[in-house]
Amino acid sequence: MKIRKCSLQIESGLRPQWLANALPRFSPLRQYGSARYKPLEVLHDDSISTFRERSFKPERPIILPRRLFRDIPAYDRWFCQSSTEPNASQLNVEYLSHQGADALVPLELTQSQSQALEGNEPELSFRKFHAPLSLLLQWIRDAESQSQSTPTRLYLAQCQLLDLPETLRNDFPTPKLVSESGKGDVYDTNIWIGYPPTYTPLHRDPNPNLFVQLAGRKVVRLLAPQDGQAVFARVRRQLGKSGGREAAVFRGEEMMQGKERALLERGVWGDIDSKTGEGEEPGGFEAELEAGDGLFIPKGWWHSIKGVGSNVTASVNWWFR
Repeated sequence: MKIRKCSLQIESGLRPQWLANALPRFSPLRQYGSARYKPLEVLHDDSISTFRERSFKPERPIILPRRLFRDIPAYDRWFCQSSTEPNASQLNVEYLSHQGADALVPLELTQSQSQALEGNEPELSFRKFHAPLSLLLQWIRDAESQSQSTPTRLYLAQCQLLDLPETLRNDFPTPKLVSESGKGDVYDTNIWIGYPPTYTPLHRDPNPNLFVQLAGRKVVRLLAPQDGQAVFARVRRQLGKSGGREAAVFRGEEMMQGKERALLERGVWGDIDSKTGEGEEPGGFEAELEAGDGLFIPKGWWHSIKGVGSNVTASVNWWFR
């Protein structure tokens, strides 16, 4: 595999005021692990038939053989070796700027609105919007060249592959595991890029999901359908809202800020050992993914995801059946 070093030169142009000082907070890699969450099984046989029988048909989450997806073209084209840190990746800003800087992509802006009090997390504001890919590339360029902390975060979240130019779409051919395991139907392909800590709240997907890590590291916590529904319903009741299945909206803005975000995050990542009014907190599985790793998440399994470390983290997922 050919390893390149990135050139981080793009035209800066006019930038919003908030972007001028939008530099990430670099923090040591947190060691996850919890008595509530068992390590997820790793499949060591990369054959389609083994995956189908061990995971796809019985609807069991599983980590695919480690580094299985390093042959995805985007792995080498979108990322390259960091010039400052061994065994770390940088976004290939030059390549992406040349191929698709003007593409409109979905971005998430998260900002701290107040200082933390008595050890609590600061209050966050959250906003989704569409902007040219060049805006994210400029933010990434600034983030990789400076090391000051900031309360502002920009995240490319759930960018549909169809929103990108053809050249970039071609960097994500459908894996055989997706096309040959089931009926071969692919419903959507999405890309995620940001700087840790990134966060996706507890949710479930409408279809089986192949989740592949392209750069950096992520930790995924998974709950079986009935257990995830119990956590979600309990949080909704605490908020005085309906906790039924119809309320489980994927990445609704209310899940990313305020009390609902705090309660959902605590319910999954707080490692609560005490009993609630409904019994013990449900347990589940935990998967730690590095670049090239893949995770299969069956339909209906609840999961929450955090990007960790100090380098760019990126993922792609295919919804299929």
